[in-house]
Amino acid sequence: MSIATTPTSRGRRSSLLSRLRPRLLETLTTPHAVDRYLELVDPMMTVDDMRAEVVAVRHQTPDTVTLTLRPTWQWKGFAAGHFVQIGVVVDGVRHTRCYSPAGTAGTDDDTIELTVKAQPDGIVSNYLVASAKPGLVVNLAPATGTFELPSPRPDHVLLISGGSGITPVMSMLRTLVHEGYTGRVAFLHYAYTENDVCYRAELDRIAAENDNVDVLYAYTDQQNGGHLHGFFDTEHLNVAAPWHASAQTFLCGPPGLMKGVRSVFDELGLSESLFSEEFVTAVPVVDGDASGTVSFSGSSVEAENDGATLLEQAENAGLTPEFGCRMGICFTCTAIKKSGCTRNVKTGELDSDPDNEIQLCISVPVGDVDIDV
Repeated sequence: MSIATTPTSRGRRSSLLSRLRPRLLETLTTPHAVDRYLELVDPMMTVDDMRAEVVAVRHQTPDTVTLTLRPTWQWKGFAAGHFVQIGVVVDGVRHTRCYSPAGTAGTDDDTIELTVKAQPDGIVSNYLVASAKPGLVVNLAPATGTFELPSPRPDHVLLISGGSGITPVMSMLRTLVHEGYTGRVAFLHYAYTENDVCYRAELDRIAAENDNVDVLYAYTDQQNGGHLHGFFDTEHLNVAAPWHASAQTFLCGPPGLMKGVRSVFDELGLSESLFSEEFVTAVPVVDGDASGTVSFSGSSVEAENDGATLLEQAENAGLTPEFGCRMGICFTCTAIKKSGCTRNVKTGELDSDPDNEIQLCISVPVGDVDIDV
């Protein structure tokens, strides 16, 4: 005997199963998540976890690697300038870092392009540059960030980058070209030498094919070739974009470049038209006056303040707070400071308000501090 089903009843059954299936699977697989079992079959077959598989690897310069990743079905895309967190297992330990997609936003391409530069003591960056191969599967978090092109687009756009900071502004340039943007665009990139420039062939091609786009290379350790030499100053700005006062400027690069550009824009009264993203770990300056006790009251653990960031002090005390970028970008390590004073090592600002949310990775205690960790 067969039971006839109408389209309506089949729809109700499908809807009911879709609601029950995750609960049923969770019940059957407890205490582990369903994805723990699926990854034994195929690490890209997931229910909840978002992951990505490296499908292509190329080395544009000796100390960088450009990865093309194909994410799992949960990926929702990105805006030019956003960043993603990827989790990589190195020597049995999962590390998480932030990188900006360099590809064109708003297309049907479902891959992610990341360019990673090896950093001194960079566990993840050095591993990826030396060892990343097609087939490597990494954990992935949704793209996010406030560094992005505004909509509608500005009349003119100046993009300034240095080193691996090229990736978010490369994404902006590719996106503007893809959209048929007709305003003036200047792309000013700083590198040690011409051999250290990622995407140079593509940048030259874009400039040759688009009359409204100028690409300029500034070399700090090479006195010939390129367009400019030395470090950013007002002269560089006027050469690259004499129309900069009517533009919005987007900046990403190492601390020296960021500081130099911000200083010039402050002097010119243009700081409100400058938008920046910094992917550098903030290093606390231990002034020798570190004192007091750090109380991690959520764990009933106390430690003497040694001047390091609260994230490092928590880890040194045997705690395992959640963290992501360790650069003050992703807010994964945000916790409640119940009492005491902390200093933001990126801005130097002091925070003495009780029950305030702070980022553990860029906050150091000033005297006695109580953190809910």
